[in-house]
Amino acid sequence: MTSGKNKSINIKKYKNKRELNLGIFLFAIVFLYLVITIILYFTGDQISVYEVREGSIVKDNSYTGLIIRQETAVNAEADGYISYYQNENSKVKTGMNIYALTQQQLAPPESQTEDTEDGSQTLNPEIQNGITLQIQNFNENYDPENFSSVYSLKNEISTSLQDAFSATRTEQLSTVIAASGIEAASYAAPRDGTVAFTVDGYESLTKDSFTAENFDRSKYESTVLSDQMKITAGSPVYRLITSEDWSVIVQLDRETAEQLKADEVTSIKVRIDKDSETMWADFSIITKDGDYYGCLDFDNSMIRYAQDRYLNVELIFEDESGLKIPKSSVIEEKFYVVPEEYITTGGNSSATGVMVQKENGEAVFQQVEIYDTSEEGEVCISRDSLSEGTMLIKPESAETYKIGKTKALKGVYNINKGYAVFRAVNILCENDEYYIVQEGDSYGLYNYDHIVQDGTSVNQDEVVFQ
Repeated sequence: MTSGKNKSINIKKYKNKRELNLGIFLFAIVFLYLVITIILYFTGDQISVYEVREGSIVKDNSYTGLIIRQETAVNAEADGYISYYQNENSKVKTGMNIYALTQQQLAPPESQTEDTEDGSQTLNPEIQNGITLQIQNFNENYDPENFSSVYSLKNEISTSLQDAFSATRTEQLSTVIAASGIEAASYAAPRDGTVAFTVDGYESLTKDSFTAENFDRSKYESTVLSDQMKITAGSPVYRLITSEDWSVIVQLDRETAEQLKADEVTSIKVRIDKDSETMWADFSIITKDGDYYGCLDFDNSMIRYAQDRYLNVELIFEDESGLKIPKSSVIEEKFYVVPEEYITTGGNSSATGVMVQKENGEAVFQQVEIYDTSEEGEVCISRDSLSEGTMLIKPESAETYKIGKTKALKGVYNINKGYAVFRAVNILCENDEYYIVQEGDSYGLYNYDHIVQDGTSVNQDEVVFQ
């Protein structure tokens, strides 16, 4: 018989054993890595990154040049009022009438224009169509990077207008003289040339006769000759330029002159400020009374500057285009030099490398990275890939080459992939802050590459945070 009392049962609680949560563990590792990375980023040296872009460097000096031409001032043979048969800058032949002298003033020849109903004047249709065609051709071939072509169009239109007016001016003046009943004496060109209606007394200057005083513009005076001026016998009546050859003389300091002599410069690129025109000139140094002068000789475009005695010019000593990089980015590293014929590819891969001779005579392929090649058939490879004294075997030959010769290359650290990779550069020119380097080298830089701005701040293969 059982007892009526209930028996008490003790229940003990046990703590459940916690299982390792792999997700939390991985999160903790990643979080710790990020924290350490952020700390290193803010406490370590900051790496400045530079984006490579195309650019150019122009080295030039500006001067005020003195123009010397083959020209002469033609003097009037009698007194009177002058009337010109020709327009300024007209090309004339020997015997063509240039001007007429009368004892009374004449009405000037009518220009080749037509009056409109409102009293304004317009070009006749033939001339207008010709100019319109010139402008259309210009629009079709315009290049925004060649803005100087605008000035060329201006000069072409001016020439067209001058030719149009000159074609009838002689006939018009003859008609005016005949209608006036005034006696006139006409005078012809003594030789072929270009007519100009300014004189300044410098027409007889030559490369041998100019002096330093001729560069003093404060004393310079020029006289403009025009229709119906009162002329006296023996005074200048026009200027006749008899050659397309002309020169610009510029004053040089001793240092520049000696440098140009040392570089044996015989031709130079010149930019003329007046119209931004760029031309090449033959160049020579003239020494006179202890002073140095540069002589720029041209054989074209004389008429463009026929009215000028002085021109502001820029002598362009260097004008290089390529990739523009900071000088601070460039470092110098040494590499082993290997003949190009020793470079091969791995058996089942396209990797580039060399065949290394082991102690037992066996040839083993060793992958290497090429940093530069030369026209002499030499290849530069990293010194980390091989050690000095290593023997290389020429593919499909018994010839060998011993590693040892080195070559220093200038280059930068490319960080496109997040770590520093050396890239050789071929420097074309420089200024105080930048280099222009060649673009398109197989082992060099390309436009928009990212490089380390201070090349000494990183090492090869170092991870770089951008």
